[in-house]
Amino acid sequence: MKIGRILSGMRPTGKLHLGHKLGVLDNWVKLQDSYECFFEIADWHALTTHYKETESLKDNIFQMVCDWLSVGINPNKSIIFRQSDVLEHSELFILFSMFVPLPWLERNPTYKEQLREIEGRDLFTYGFLGYPVLQAADILIYRADTVPVGEDQLPHLELTREIARRFNYLYKPIFPEPQAKLSDVPALIGTDGRRMHKSYGNTIPLDTEEEDLKNIVKNMVTDPARVRRSDPGHPEVCPVFSYHKIFNIKEVDYISNACKTAEIGCVECKMKLFVKLNEFLTPSREKRKYYMEHPKEVWDIIYEGNRKAREEAQKTMDLVREAMGIKIWK
Repeated sequence: MKIGRILSGMRPTGKLHLGHKLGVLDNWVKLQDSYECFFEIADWHALTTHYKETESLKDNIFQMVCDWLSVGINPNKSIIFRQSDVLEHSELFILFSMFVPLPWLERNPTYKEQLREIEGRDLFTYGFLGYPVLQAADILIYRADTVPVGEDQLPHLELTREIARRFNYLYKPIFPEPQAKLSDVPALIGTDGRRMHKSYGNTIPLDTEEEDLKNIVKNMVTDPARVRRSDPGHPEVCPVFSYHKIFNIKEVDYISNACKTAEIGCVECKMKLFVKLNEFLTPSREKRKYYMEHPKEVWDIIYEGNRKAREEAQKTMDLVREAMGIKIWK
């Protein structure tokens, strides 16, 4: 028996990487056994920052869903759907927009941070300012009671609860106040030691082939103070060692000591990591190839997920229209 309902999603901006798997996807796979899960392809949200670049959107959706399926998201357990195919999201977004105070959006710390950090894009748009309201509509249209999020997303979820409370107070109690489900996942830095991000070119895509993976690992940044093979290392500052702590737990103590005493060099250390990473990625990589070769099966999964999501969204909108007094026709 399911213990609750979850809504979570991702923006389709291309292939996913190892950070996505550890940070989000592995958690989704576990949750789908205990919760009724709705996993959203958030293509409207992708337009908030990439509204000029829509030519690759269809392929990005396909690539992302192939990644989802390859790591174990199961369409027999969960509903995989595309946001823009369920138009009730936009209707609820518009209705919420009528009573959400502007200061609620302007005080959003993520909004302020992204205005500062994202360069080369005009983000002074209504869509970018209002995307937390659309996010609230995404969650509440399914009356989800639980949302798996990282700590950086907590302000958005609190706004969703405020919107639910305001609607329930103004009209009729319909919406639950969804709670955060924080996951304790290992932090994975990029191959260059910075935060892992596609724009930095420091990711390890989930579909990386064996030889490409070997080259990526060979070029990973290591302890900058270890210039020669005979120099003792400092594993605590080495990005490669941080990967060993996640993917090669059995050898962590040995590698730490061997690095500090110069028993092993960086090349050998990297090759040990390559073997473990390749073992980790091989099952999902092979499964992904199947879906890449059977695109109709992927689109059929999304189409069926759209149908199921729409059914649930329509139930909610019937309740919303009636509560707000705008339902005239039966």
